[in-house]
Amino acid sequence: MALEGSLSDFGLPDILQLIYFQRKTGVLTLEGKMDRVRLLFIEGNVASAESKRRMEDNRLGKILLKKGFIKEPDLKAALEEHRRTGNKLGNILVSRELVQKEAIKDILKSQITETVIQIFGWKQGTYEFSTQGVPQDKEFSFSLDTQHLLMEGLRIVDEWSLIKGKLTLDTVFMKKVESPSNLTEDEKEIFNHVDGENDVSTIIDISSKDNFEVSKTLVSLLEKGAIQTIEAAPVAPMEASAEVKKQIAFLNYLPLAAVIFSLIISFSILIFTQGNVLKEFKASQQVEDLRFSIETYRLEHAAYPQTLEVLSDSADPWGRKYIYRVSENSFFLSSAGADGREGTGDDIF
Repeated sequence: MALEGSLSDFGLPDILQLIYFQRKTGVLTLEGKMDRVRLLFIEGNVASAESKRRMEDNRLGKILLKKGFIKEPDLKAALEEHRRTGNKLGNILVSRELVQKEAIKDILKSQITETVIQIFGWKQGTYEFSTQGVPQDKEFSFSLDTQHLLMEGLRIVDEWSLIKGKLTLDTVFMKKVESPSNLTEDEKEIFNHVDGENDVSTIIDISSKDNFEVSKTLVSLLEKGAIQTIEAAPVAPMEASAEVKKQIAFLNYLPLAAVIFSLIISFSILIFTQGNVLKEFKASQQVEDLRFSIETYRLEHAAYPQTLEVLSDSADPWGRKYIYRVSENSFFLSSAGADGREGTGDDIF
């Protein structure tokens, strides 16, 4: 089935209905201004959802930690294994017997639901559905009823007009007062989850409550003055340190040639440092894009690519090949960083 076009012409509800009623298995890719989302379908029902903007493994770990299912040292060790091996965090936690499978499955279902529902708010973007085989995770094999997600999404879109523009799933709140009065029991519960770190989607997962109800409660707390949104702090103008001021004063006594030479060295060091920062940022972006391509290849071919060359021949920003190793069920991908040596502190995963 060839299905692609613009969301402004053919909305998500119509796309979901078509896939559901024709019991299609494949991948629906949606690209919007702020995100790229892939929905995986098995016989018309949603089996998985992947957002490029939001790293699901990181969210899963944070939610398990906030809910008290796991302790921070155990989570850090599991995340390190995840970065090293490429295995999914949920599988690692279950194999280490740190978290029950059902607890992880419930959170994953909630995350899929949130990802699907937030797309209902997209007015612009593109979509493409590709009919293909979709392998399921052996540990977490399930699918969500597309009709249920459709009805839930339409309901929330209808109700969302009441709180439109006041928050998004990525909004982070902090407490404005420690012990506000005149709060309902529901408001008190949600207020306790506000800590300056949890975004709205995390609070929804922790509370195990309805997406819209949590959002509406947060707006109520905002209007009562109990919480406030966290805004990025303005960048203050840089002031020269005492050491720098001393160096500038010292330069006044040097011959002109020496001053010029000193400035050339200083600027060279500055350019080298900034250049590495930019290269590190670019490398992290390339690694993320490659991971997405590798997972896409696995979905299409039921196996990871044996070499990166089948996907891309690009080198890292330092002109070296990315480090890639593959096993039967996982892969490892990284850049050796500026020093070119694997296993050092500047490696980029």
